[in-house]
Amino acid sequence: MTRLETGAKAPAFALPDADGNKIALKDYLGTKVVVYFYPADDTPGCTKEACQFNENLKAFDRSGVTVLGISPDGAEKHQRFITKYKLKFPLLTDETRSVMEKYGAYGEKVLYGKKTVGVIRSTFIVDEKGKIAKAWYSVKADGHAAKVLEALD
Repeated sequence: MTRLETGAKAPAFALPDADGNKIALKDYLGTKVVVYFYPADDTPGCTKEACQFNENLKAFDRSGVTVLGISPDGAEKHQRFITKYKLKFPLLTDETRSVMEKYGAYGEKVLYGKKTVGVIRSTFIVDEKGKIAKAWYSVKADGHAAKVLEALD
């Protein structure tokens, strides 16, 4: 399985958001972007993580950083999730999981002591030049947004 290291070129992507608009990583060249991969909308861990990114959004904005969440869920599910929790950042759909695979955020993992294949909760800071500035794999949802914010300083 691919693991991206600091300094590696961030794999390009163009994925639809909850409104069907294509969001491409190249649109953010010249700024920093936090790209985080999560398993599913409206599940306990994913909700906690999304809400904590949302609660810290002003701090990310002050740092000039855009937050993008990516899961395999479709637009309708994203829209419900965004509305329910008043999320203010884009959620993108990777139904084929191809972008997740390029980032090493999809593959074999251990869940409750069993080996399984699925989304590996992962987060990346992509710098102004499109390079990986920081990568986290198999992150714990609670408190992770604060750790990402801290790493930006």
